[in-house]
Amino acid sequence: MLDFFRNHKRLMMFMLILVIVPGLGFVGIQGFRGFLDESANVAGVNGHKITRAEYDGAMRQQLDRARQMLGAQFDMKLFDTPERRREMLDGLIEQRVLADETQRLHLTASDEAVRRVLLSDPVISSLKNPDGSIDVDRYKQLLAMQGMTPDQYDERVRYSLATQQLPSSIQGSAFTSKTLAQHLTELAEQQREVQGIAFHPRDYAAKVQPTDAQLQAYYDAHRNDFATPATATIQYLVLSPATLAAAVQLSDADLKKYYDDNIAKYRTEGQVRASHILIAAPKDASAADKAKAKQKAEEVLAQIKAHPDQFAQIAQQNSQDPGSASKGGDLGYFGRGMIAGGQAFDDAVFALKKDEVSSIVQTDFGYHIVEVTDVKPAVTKPFDEVKEAIAKDVRTQQASKTFSDESEGFTSLVYEKAKSLQPAADKYKLQLQTATVTPQADAKLPPDSPLNNAKFLTAVFASDAVTARNNTQAIDVGGNTLIAAHVTDYKAAAVPALAAIKDAVRQKEIAAQSNEAAHKDGLAKLAELQKSNATTGFSSPVKVSRNQAQGVPPAALSAIYKADAQKLPAYVGVDLGNDGYAIYRVNSVAASAPVDPQRLAAAQQQIAQVDAQSEAEAYVQALRERAKVKFYGSLDSSNAQASGE
Repeated sequence: MLDFFRNHKRLMMFMLILVIVPGLGFVGIQGFRGFLDESANVAGVNGHKITRAEYDGAMRQQLDRARQMLGAQFDMKLFDTPERRREMLDGLIEQRVLADETQRLHLTASDEAVRRVLLSDPVISSLKNPDGSIDVDRYKQLLAMQGMTPDQYDERVRYSLATQQLPSSIQGSAFTSKTLAQHLTELAEQQREVQGIAFHPRDYAAKVQPTDAQLQAYYDAHRNDFATPATATIQYLVLSPATLAAAVQLSDADLKKYYDDNIAKYRTEGQVRASHILIAAPKDASAADKAKAKQKAEEVLAQIKAHPDQFAQIAQQNSQDPGSASKGGDLGYFGRGMIAGGQAFDDAVFALKKDEVSSIVQTDFGYHIVEVTDVKPAVTKPFDEVKEAIAKDVRTQQASKTFSDESEGFTSLVYEKAKSLQPAADKYKLQLQTATVTPQADAKLPPDSPLNNAKFLTAVFASDAVTARNNTQAIDVGGNTLIAAHVTDYKAAAVPALAAIKDAVRQKEIAAQSNEAAHKDGLAKLAELQKSNATTGFSSPVKVSRNQAQGVPPAALSAIYKADAQKLPAYVGVDLGNDGYAIYRVNSVAASAPVDPQRLAAAQQQIAQVDAQSEAEAYVQALRERAKVKFYGSLDSSNAQASGE
């Protein structure tokens, strides 16, 4: 089908004109545009559209967070599934219905609440200057990279806080009684004395001798288990800022210009280390108090001039700055604007040389006497020292811009020149790489490798790529990365003949028969014990609880606690799957020890949290049931169709 489109573009354009133009007369241009736009949405809530771009962005953010948290353990196929995609859409729908209810109730968040949230953000905290203020320029730059202004981000935070008020109020009102918490804690810590008998398949394996007929039957019933997967040998291109950076050519003149234009980045401003004596006189003090403070400062200055080597001792005795007086007035190293004394303080301090003492300096805090104890002059790193770092930064910036500008062109070229990736490789100066892949992710590759992306592998093994040998489309695998492939060789999945894998089939059949024998003997033994109430053959007694299983499998522990405590001893049988069968004799229930008050309080809080979460979810679900929710087509962005439900 795609070949037909590629080879008959003029005909297809003519057919589209015949279909579209008459239609505009019936539904109108705006109506027709609205019809087409439905494919750009995934759902609607009370008339508000959840766009595919919004959904895809949320999905990418979730995958990126999972990738960062799990690192090498990240497995794309566990996250990019139909179930996960539907969960993501459900989450966006719930956010929308909650936002509608918040708006209906006219809820909002105060400026102070927004400010607290912003300052608690570790990313924003990292932008603080030494004096505690936020570097506004870096903050704006950070937001600009995400397409936002500070005002827009403030409103996003305010919106988030407002929508949290309803579920937070529900969760905050949850309560669990002490009696219930104690009862549940006692159940969780209840101990039962048990003994076990295990029937392991491995104990039966030596006795199993499968016949050829049995091997044939097992092979026929489990052919797909022995199939070798389909493989495709591919050429592929990866377009990303990282792959584009290698092609960025930079001259020394380019780097020197960047250095000169951004010289402030490579300059460390001068600093001084100083000690001061403060005679406090706030700006709202009376004239008489200020005069008295100034007279005191003049007396202290005279004392320092008489004993210049005793500045620290004099500061300890006279300074009224609680933060520095005990340290002899030492303020440490600082630059301009880092000390809350204003320009007058800075001008006086930075005019001094090492070991010089100032005259009296007046600020809003009172009268200061300052001694400079060390000077660190301003230092600018030379160009040669930062040249490599500049080259890396400039390449990254230019590559990111190129990716943003050229990703659409790359996608189009890969599609239009469908029989080869070489034109795209040449135009974008990308390395044409080769690999052999299967429909499943390769565990030997890094989990975040583009070659392990589920959508990419689906495209590689599609008929258009395998049979027609056309390029795949450029697949967005997240992280500003596009990948396209061209299949050069394909081998279909195949099931080897029984003769070639007879030993493997024999081991499977032996395992199956051994497990069947273990289960059979276990069931027979359970029936016998329930009649005789015998105790022979069991392991030594052990006390287990729900919190301390003592090695007892979860399935067995569940069966043990289902035994009626009023009818002990009791026997329970447990199917352990491929691990065989087990029987447990539940002898008695141990007397419960008193619950520690601290543990009881923690349990009460945890149960209340669970209950609160449940109530909040029920509330949001009730809002959703009242809302008008409409779905549009598939959640797979590569197969979007507008079909409402």
